[in-house]
Amino acid sequence: MVKHLTNTDDFSSLISENKILVDFYADWCGPCKMLAPVLDSITEIDVLKINVDEFPDLAAKYGVMSIPTLILFENGQETKKGIGFKNLDEIKKMIS
Repeated sequence: MVKHLTNTDDFSSLISENKILVDFYADWCGPCKMLAPVLDSITEIDVLKINVDEFPDLAAKYGVMSIPTLILFENGQETKKGIGFKNLDEIKKMIS
């Protein structure tokens, strides 16, 4: 299930759940738009989308310099990071 971050207060509780894939994106980003339907097809874990224009502090905290950036969190800890467009197979490999 894809969720969109609405406020920073929710972030800590959302990433503390078992496993969650966080997508740092922007509405104007072409590769981010291409990635959106791929993320919609992920059923194994929840996906949290964070707009870097709305939450620049979170992007900076996790070292997001390019978008899209995907970060896998497990029990609140960053475990894997991928930068740029990823196809479904690459994402499934990342989250397994």
